[in-house]
Amino acid sequence: MTCKSSACGHHRGWRKWCMWWKGDDCGHDCGCEESHRWRIFFAWFLALNILIVLIIFVIWLALRPTKPKFNLQNATIFSFNVSSPGNLVSTTLQVTFSTRNPNRIGIYYDQVDVFASYKYEQITPATAVPPFYQGHNDVDLWSPFLCGVTVPVAPYLAEALAQDQSSGLLLLHVKIDGRIRWKVGSWTSGRRHLFVTCPAVLSFQSGKGDSDQPAIKFQQISTCTVDV
Repeated sequence: MTCKSSACGHHRGWRKWCMWWKGDDCGHDCGCEESHRWRIFFAWFLALNILIVLIIFVIWLALRPTKPKFNLQNATIFSFNVSSPGNLVSTTLQVTFSTRNPNRIGIYYDQVDVFASYKYEQITPATAVPPFYQGHNDVDLWSPFLCGVTVPVAPYLAEALAQDQSSGLLLLHVKIDGRIRWKVGSWTSGRRHLFVTCPAVLSFQSGKGDSDQPAIKFQQISTCTVDV
């Protein structure tokens, strides 16, 4: 039984390639045998690198980090004053956050700065929260005080704040600016920027927020937006 020339040529080509790869065509040629050893080394090196990449990819799919969850549990203003002639704002408030780590990996909070803003302008200096570590599904609470004394603001903001104070309702945004790191076993990632924004609607008693008559705590838990 004979085969067509094209089929036989294909089989001969495949056999020749196999002999070249295995080094069977080298005979006693030292240079050819050296090349054969390098081909084997390269093949194993390539296979090992592909395996490592696949393992890293599978681990990343299983452990890929998601954003931590933040809620504003409580906010109370103890003093609030707007000086119209100088456009100065003095505020003392306390806020309570809860944060949960939904990941299978840990989070290092290296830097956490909390401040209050009104219409995108900061009205209190940042208060630093001590660094801490948060494990898988851990929930942490912190209640920093935010105090601003005669903080200068734009004239239109001072006027808007005075109007909101008179109406008895004030919408503030409590913000967190920080740096975090992910931890998997003994490996720790580089620092990532954390930015959290939490709305807080506060109502003043009798339209005032001075130290003798503090603001009422806002009525419900506020879900925060988180960017990492």
